[in-house]
Amino acid sequence: MARRDAKKEGMMLAVNGVMLQYFEWYLPDNGTLWRQLGDEAESLAQMGFTAVWIPPCCKATGSNDTGYGMYDGYDLGEFDQKGTVRTKYGTRQELREAIGVVQKWGLSVYADVVLNHKAGADETQRFPAVEVNPENRNEALTEPYEIEGWTRFTFPGRGGRHSAFQWSWEHFNGTDYNAENGKEGIYLIVGENKGWAEGVAVEFGNYDYLMFANIDYQHPDVREETFSWISWFIRETGVDGIRLDAIKHINDWFIRDLIGHVRETFGQEFYCVGEFWEPDRDTVHDYLEEVDGRTDLFDVALHHRFREASQQGEGFDLRTIFDGSLVQTAPEHAVTFVDNHDSQPGQDLGFPVEHWFRPLAYGLILLRAQGYPCVFYGDLYGTQGEHPLDPSPDVLRTLLWARQEHCHGEQLDYFEDTNLVGWVRTGNREHPEGCAVVLSNGGGGSLRMDVGEGHAGEVWSDRMPGRESRVTIGEGGVGDFMVPGGAIALFVREG
Repeated sequence: MARRDAKKEGMMLAVNGVMLQYFEWYLPDNGTLWRQLGDEAESLAQMGFTAVWIPPCCKATGSNDTGYGMYDGYDLGEFDQKGTVRTKYGTRQELREAIGVVQKWGLSVYADVVLNHKAGADETQRFPAVEVNPENRNEALTEPYEIEGWTRFTFPGRGGRHSAFQWSWEHFNGTDYNAENGKEGIYLIVGENKGWAEGVAVEFGNYDYLMFANIDYQHPDVREETFSWISWFIRETGVDGIRLDAIKHINDWFIRDLIGHVRETFGQEFYCVGEFWEPDRDTVHDYLEEVDGRTDLFDVALHHRFREASQQGEGFDLRTIFDGSLVQTAPEHAVTFVDNHDSQPGQDLGFPVEHWFRPLAYGLILLRAQGYPCVFYGDLYGTQGEHPLDPSPDVLRTLLWARQEHCHGEQLDYFEDTNLVGWVRTGNREHPEGCAVVLSNGGGGSLRMDVGEGHAGEVWSDRMPGRESRVTIGEGGVGDFMVPGGAIALFVREG
C-alpha cells in the first residue's frame, strides 16, 4: 500500500499520488472493461498510479451508453433492464472483483457518480409545466399547461430489490420533451415548492437544467433517497472515493450536505472530486466557499491554458501557463489534467490539447509539487471514434517513474524566459536524488539551473525517450540543461 500524506479535513492521499481516468467515450460496447481493469491492476501500480477513476457503473439507457444517461442507480449490472443485464463495462460481480484486485495492489478506486438527472424512464406522466427560453431559463414563454413527459421510473426488471423507491414527476423540476405532441424544448415543471435550483451556474440565466429529467433536490423525499442510495452504493462497491458529475448544475448546498453525509458515514478519508466545468477563477473559488471546501475540483482553467499554449505555439508566454488556474491559487483543491472524455475529439467540449504539447502539459502536472494529477486513458491506450487520439505510453511511463523516484523536496522555479522555463526538485531524505526539468515551446535551448553543490561533478542525462543529452554539474552545483524545440527534457543523475 502506498504511503500516505495528510490532506485537508483528515483526508489522506498517496505521496505523489496520480489518478488514472480509466475510460474514454468511445470504448467498445463489449462488457470487458472491469475484467481488463482487474488484469492490469498490478502493472498500473508498478507504473506509479495510486488511484483509478472508473466510469459510471450503474445501469444507463442501454449497454452502449457511456453511463451518463443514468437510469437505475441500484443496478450495477445485475438485472435485466434496458435490454441488458451487464452495463457497457461488465456485470456487478466483475465490477466488485475488479475493485478488489485494484485495491489489493494498493490503488484507490473513485467511482463516477451521476446525480443531476435520470434518463430512460419507464412510463410517461401528465403534469403542469411552462416552456422557458433556452437562452434564459428564467423567462417563461407560455402560461402553465399540462404536458406529457417521461418521468416515471418503476424499474420493473429489478422488482424492488435494494430499494422500493420509485420516481415520479414530483421528484423532478424540468424536462426537455413533450411526448403528447413530440415537441422539444425546456420545460419547467410547475407545483408546490417547484422552481429551478439555487446555487447553480448562472449561464442561461439559471443552468440547473442540463438534460433528460432534471432531479429536484428541493424535494425532501429526493434528498432522503439520494443519501440512502449513496450509502448503499459505497457499501456495495467498496470504493474509496467518488467523482461527482456536472455539479455546476446541482444545488451547491446539496453537494455540501451530501459529502458531509458521506464523510460522517464512511470517514473523513473518503475522497471527493467534482466536475465543475468553469475556467473563471473567482467563480470556482466562490463555489469552494459555498461547499465549505469539502471537495476537490478538476482544474478546468489549467486545461484551457494548455489548449491555448498548444494552439499558439511560440507565441504563448510559458511564464504565464499557470495564470488563473486553480493549482496556482488553491493547489490543495486542484485535480490537474490535460484532457478527459468530455474534451476528447467528437465530444461537446472536444477541443483537445494539441499532440505536440501533450508531453509538456503532462510534465507540468506530473513533475511539480502542486496539485493532484489525473492521466487520461486515451494518452495511455489511445482512443477510438472518428478522430482518435494517439497514445504516448513511453512518455507517460517516464514521467510517472520520475514523479515517484525523483520529484520530491523543494521546488525551485526558473520561469524567466518567454519560451524556455524549468524547475529543479531538490529531493528529500527518502528520495535524495532530485531532478531538473526544462520545457520549450520555441526553438529550444539551454537553461542554467542550480541543482545543489552536493551534486557537483555528477553527470546528469535527459531520460525522455529517444534523448542522449548529458550535462556535467559544475562546482557550485550549476548546470546548463538542454531541451529541443517544442519539447520537455527531464534530467537525473546517471546511474
